[in-house]
Amino acid sequence: MPRLTPDAPFIHPDCSITGTTFGAYVEIGQGSRVNNASFGDYSYCDRFADIANATIGKFANIAAFTRIGATDHPLDTASCHHFLYRSDDYWDDTERDAGFFAHRKSRMATIGHDTWIGAGAMVKPEVSLGHGAVVAAGAVVTKDVDPYTIVAGTPAKPLRERQPRAIADRLIALAWWDWPHDDLRAALDDFRKMRAEAFLEKYNG
Repeated sequence: MPRLTPDAPFIHPDCSITGTTFGAYVEIGQGSRVNNASFGDYSYCDRFADIANATIGKFANIAAFTRIGATDHPLDTASCHHFLYRSDDYWDDTERDAGFFAHRKSRMATIGHDTWIGAGAMVKPEVSLGHGAVVAAGAVVTKDVDPYTIVAGTPAKPLRERQPRAIADRLIALAWWDWPHDDLRAALDDFRKMRAEAFLEKYNG
């Protein structure tokens, strides 16, 4: 029997998960922390990922020790320490700064379908990765990434195209990530063996 199912995510030990929804066949790696996020079908994160305030598409590959939606501290106030907004941790007669947390929660990162985020990479709040994009290990992504583009470095910059633009556009139009589970299984050998252009010729004409 397959380890992953459409009914519930496969969550490894020692995870902290709050305010998050999951599609089918999702896996969350050991020790990961996930808050205010949604995972599309077949997406996974490996060990000790830290994901907050993020919309993650289908078939996203998120490696170990990545951080998505990394939270910011205030920089225009006299202090940047979190006693400003986690005040109830320090005094009995005050509350958390609800407005600060609401603003932080609204700054969603968006991860497209069939993406790959390498180990130790960081994707900042309000950044979008296009479908098919790849983020190299250790990169810090501060700006939107075009579809089927590979970025690397700190801050991340385009390295090369994963697929030529014409092929990328056809893959997005094909939207194989929306295929039913049985159709994916039927095309598995072709996914494994065919280059993208040949696959498109067979399935998109």
